[in-house]
Amino acid sequence: MLNLDQFMDIRFLQKQGHSVREIARLTGHSRNTVRKMLRADGSPRPTRRECKSILDPCKDYLRQRWQEHGLSSVRLHQEIVALGFLGCSKLVSRFIARLRRSIQVSQRLTVRFETPPGEQAQCDWAEVGRFAMPDGIMARVYAFVMVLSFSRYMYIEFTRSMRVDVLIRCHQSAFAFFGGWPKRILYDNMRQVVIRPDRVNPRFNDFARYYGFEVKRHRPYRPRTKGKVERMVGYVRGNFLNGRSFAGMEDLNGQGRQWLGSVANVRVHATTGARPCDLLLEEPLTPIAGQQPYHLVHSVTRRVGAEALVRFERSDYSVPAGLVGQQVYVDASAGRILIRTKDLVVAEHERAKEAGQRVEAPVHVRERWQRSLEARPAPPKGCHITFAEEVQVRPLAVYAEVSS
Repeated sequence: MLNLDQFMDIRFLQKQGHSVREIARLTGHSRNTVRKMLRADGSPRPTRRECKSILDPCKDYLRQRWQEHGLSSVRLHQEIVALGFLGCSKLVSRFIARLRRSIQVSQRLTVRFETPPGEQAQCDWAEVGRFAMPDGIMARVYAFVMVLSFSRYMYIEFTRSMRVDVLIRCHQSAFAFFGGWPKRILYDNMRQVVIRPDRVNPRFNDFARYYGFEVKRHRPYRPRTKGKVERMVGYVRGNFLNGRSFAGMEDLNGQGRQWLGSVANVRVHATTGARPCDLLLEEPLTPIAGQQPYHLVHSVTRRVGAEALVRFERSDYSVPAGLVGQQVYVDASAGRILIRTKDLVVAEHERAKEAGQRVEAPVHVRERWQRSLEARPAPPKGCHITFAEEVQVRPLAVYAEVSS
């Protein structure tokens, strides 16, 4: 008798269009068993008879208490003894051990099946670690990993952020690396993609609609449904990152691209028995040639500081000095920063490569300097008195005559 997970996997493979013969080959069950499961009205139910035990009347109580609170067998034995149970504690220990083994097997159980060419890719983030910047600040580094499910052809890119705009840029780089994109991409519940269980991030969903691929999420609590990219993350850590040194992000990505071309995508894959670079030729991807790039603009409002600078993502960008104290809009794309007041563009800069930079246009610096020279000191506070009449000065002899 098949369990519920095996039954659901057979039904899932049928929905993907696999024949009974293919399902039997992928799952290891006989064709008769597969046909029986496909014809069944509902999920299979166990019919195995169990030997009677004096613990039977207490099993539902024990199962509920253990599932809800994880109580030990000693504690549970004490509770049912108070309810009238006369057996020994070993019966309870063996019953709880069977419950624990059953859950562990269910958590590990998975059915591997291969997707057709061009159907799917899997994507994930991985944190590389925290490293010291020149100013002493510890910066996090992340690895973006995408793998084509059929060929196992892989792309990696290392970033300083996991923002939605960075995720989209990494996708575009991966599509250019592959030469196209598949029909659907599988993700876990990363917050850049999934806002709620029933809703995809609108900004990322707009990007997916633009390129025409379907956003898929793996089954809850079943991360092995995207095991291909999970294994690739471990492969990147062990075969590429471990034991190597890198001189900054540019060197890290450069060595990563070289490793993809000389090792990862040209090795004979243990599961497929072929090189990913050879199987890539069989992937009918949607071609990227002729596709206009998707432009993501991240817009925020900022107030211009006293130095005629606008702060965005821990870097400062200059604007005309006359805008000090005013509110402006900052539109950030992949490589440019555009600053505007409503529809009027007042400044445009290249985006800072690292946090903490000060990006200024020479014309803004000159204007700020000239205005500082022209500034007049403010009048002093307090009143001002003017004496119009001259004060009369009398000789001391006059006061002597009066007093005598």
